Amino acid sequence: MTIDDATVQRKPDSLPSPWRSSRFRLFFMARSTSLLADGMLMVSLTTAVLGAGYGAGGVGYALAAWMAPIALLVLFGGVLADRFTPQVMMVGADVVRMAAMLALAALLVATDVRLWQIMVLMALSGAATAMFQPGLASMVPQVAEDIQRANALLRISEAISTLIGPGVAGLLVAYWQVSGSFVVIAAAYALSALGLAPLRKLSTVRDDSDDPMFRRLVTGWHEFRSRSWLWGVIAVWAVYGLFVFGPALPLGAALLIEQHGASGYGWIASADGAGTIIGGLLGMRVRPRRPLVAGACAMFFFALNPLAPALGWSFTVTALTGVLAGCGFAFWGVMWATSVQSHIPLAVLSRVYAYDVAGSIMVIPLGRALSGPAAESVGADRVLLFSSVMGIVCIAVMLCVPAIRGLRQAPKVSTGTGDDGGGR
Repeated sequence: MTIDDATVQRKPDSLPSPWRSSRFRLFFMARSTSLLADGMLMVSLTTAVLGAGYGAGGVGYALAAWMAPIALLVLFGGVLADRFTPQVMMVGADVVRMAAMLALAALLVATDVRLWQIMVLMALSGAATAMFQPGLASMVPQVAEDIQRANALLRISEAISTLIGPGVAGLLVAYWQVSGSFVVIAAAYALSALGLAPLRKLSTVRDDSDDPMFRRLVTGWHEFRSRSWLWGVIAVWAVYGLFVFGPALPLGAALLIEQHGASGYGWIASADGAGTIIGGLLGMRVRPRRPLVAGACAMFFFALNPLAPALGWSFTVTALTGVLAGCGFAFWGVMWATSVQSHIPLAVLSRVYAYDVAGSIMVIPLGRALSGPAAESVGADRVLLFSSVMGIVCIAVMLCVPAIRGLRQAPKVSTGTGDDGGGR
């Protein structure tokens, strides 16, 4: 048992619904609003940069300015979350992101905004995101007894926010102004902070040692490295990100628009989102004894995502493959998050999760950067066909690792957090 020696085991079927916890409801509201803001950000940022006359190159620079601090600072975010508690870091991050979005809105209204100003504010927002992300994993076990169901609900919220966020931003830009969309994004981050603020009374496990930052990073690395199932998944996931996630979005979008038009691509993307919701719902009900095996088997369906545009399948078939791919990806996400949160001690969970985030996302930009030259050399369809094959190979390799294959569902325990009067 890794969460607490004083905990009481409960069978999963006897655990109360996360909705019965006022703490989970607050956390769910905070997470949903921050996800909505993230979903709006890309459309709003792209529109602002293009409207200021900096072209597609400017959009790339602005996105890089946002993503680079996340990749560089997320490990430090994990250390600070374990040191000062995840709730403190996440509230602070939301406040900084809110301020950055309001500053950008003011610049768009008051001046001829410069690209370097946009990049500075996006870098500030990215740095705050790096402080926000690691605490997510260690918050879930403290606000819900049924960790798996809580993760499934959060995955559904993520899917819905991903679907509606760009649309909300598009409507604001079209019928109001781009600066107004950044004001709404800032308001969403403010709501996230307000939802997290009451959770300061959680019985969070803090790292009160006087170790320097480097030593804390090393401790997190030792915890990460000591679990072969953990680093085994992340090693495979890095290859997956380079060869599958990296090329699938830009090349897949280009081919799907060419084959089915912009509106057809929009419906296919919506089908993928619907599949993600279905996968989240399955994650609420299905409790396999070996969660990583079940999740990995579901991820085989994601190989259909790059395969459909590569082979030029019909609109109907492509939409159906989008549903299956989204479902598989969401179910894997629930199984993975629940496994990490159930098997890693709370005192180091944020640091370990930071290594998870860093290993998972750092290679995706490289994969996207290389996908363009590769498509020009051999053709986008062949690159995506290779991505589909690599997706199958990577998941097969994952299932061949004994530690991954043998990891069982951890007995759910009560973390002693209780409720704060909201009923559980």
